[in-house]
Amino acid sequence: MSERRPQTPAEADGTTGLFVALGKMVRLLRERKGLTQKEFGELVGYGPDAVSAMERGVRTLRPEVLLKADELLDAGGLLKEVVPEVEEAMAKTRTRHPEWYRDYAGLEAEAVSLYDYSTMGVLGLLQTEDYARAVFTQRHPPLDEETIEKRVTDRLSRQQLFEKWPPPECSFVLEQAVLERPIGGPSVHAGQLRRLLDLGRMRNVQLQVMPTARAEHPSLGGSFTLLIPKGREQVAYMEIQGYPRLITGREEVRVLAARYGIIRAQALNPHESLDFIEKMLEER
Repeated sequence: MSERRPQTPAEADGTTGLFVALGKMVRLLRERKGLTQKEFGELVGYGPDAVSAMERGVRTLRPEVLLKADELLDAGGLLKEVVPEVEEAMAKTRTRHPEWYRDYAGLEAEAVSLYDYSTMGVLGLLQTEDYARAVFTQRHPPLDEETIEKRVTDRLSRQQLFEKWPPPECSFVLEQAVLERPIGGPSVHAGQLRRLLDLGRMRNVQLQVMPTARAEHPSLGGSFTLLIPKGREQVAYMEIQGYPRLITGREEVRVLAARYGIIRAQALNPHESLDFIEKMLEER
C-alpha cells in the first residue's frame, strides 16, 4: 500500500507558508532573547515539544501565544500585527486524513468527550514528539525518514484538540505495561511520563492506570476509543495491526461503553494514578 499521509490543517488550505514563516520569526526572536524552548514554553504555557512544533510550522501559533510572545521577545508589535491573518487562517483550516482514517479523524476533531483504553503503547493524542518519532522509527517494515517526519507532524497536529474551548471531557486508561515500556530509551521514556503527568493535571482530563496485578479484567480484547462528536451520538474506534474499524452501531457502542465503565472502576483512581507515575519517575 502506497504511503498517503494525512495533511495538516495548514497544508489542507494552503496556509503552510504563513505558519512556517511565523515559526521562524519566533525562533529567531527567542534565540536573540537568549531563551531556550523550555524557558520560552514556561512563559507562554506550553511544553518544549509544543514550542518546537510551533517554530517548525507543524503546530499553529495561536493568537494568544503571538500576543504574549510579542511582549516577551520584544518584537515591537511585529507579531501582534499578524494576529488577524492568523485568525483568518485558523478559521479556514480543516484536518484531512487518509480515506481509511478520515471519518474518525473528523469526529475526533469535533469531540465533546473522548475516552480511550490503551494496552500496547501511549495513545497518539498523548505522545511527545520524541516518543512519536521513536514509534515510527521502530516500525517494520521500516519507514523512510521523510515518511517518519510526516507522520510525526500529523500526529502532533491532532493534539490541538486539547487547545479547544470549551475543552472536551477526556478520560484515558493505560495499562501499567504501557507506562513501563521504555519506547525510545530512558530520556524519551522519562519525557513521556512527564507529559502524561502534565495532561493528567488538566481540569478536563482524567488519566488512570490499570495495574498489572489485577486478578480480574473486563477487557482483554485490546485497545479502543469512545467519543461523542458535537451534536451526534457516541461512536467507537479501534485499530489492530493497521486495520481500522469505526463503529457506529448503537448496540456495539453500548457494549464497549459499558465495558469502559468497568475498566475505569477497576483501574487506580486519577490521584492514585498520578502518584503511581510520579513514583515511576522518582525510581528511575
